[in-house]
Amino acid sequence: MAQYLLSVLHDSGDLATDEEMAAIDVFNEGLQADGHWVYAAGLSAPASATVVDGRAGEPVFTDGPYLESKEHIIGFWIVEAPHLDVALRLAAEGSKSCNRRVELRPVLLG
Repeated sequence: MAQYLLSVLHDSGDLATDEEMAAIDVFNEGLQADGHWVYAAGLSAPASATVVDGRAGEPVFTDGPYLESKEHIIGFWIVEAPHLDVALRLAAEGSKSCNRRVELRPVLLG
């Protein structure tokens, strides 16, 4: 089994509607029932982010997101799937359930 990150992309500060939240709950329950669930969470607004650069000497803390962009990650799932085709299907179902675009990336495990 491989793990995949499904990042939920959004282009406004609007939170999910009640209908979208209900669909997300159903999707989450399906992930759990089918053994694909690892973890999921929503994220606060990009304005609440802090970028930390500790590469040289004293760390530098900068308010705000790393990139200024119209789209941002509003939430994510980490799922397990036997292969990419299953992960793509899960990403499509997740996109439909939350009514937003989803980016799928394999997780590199040591």
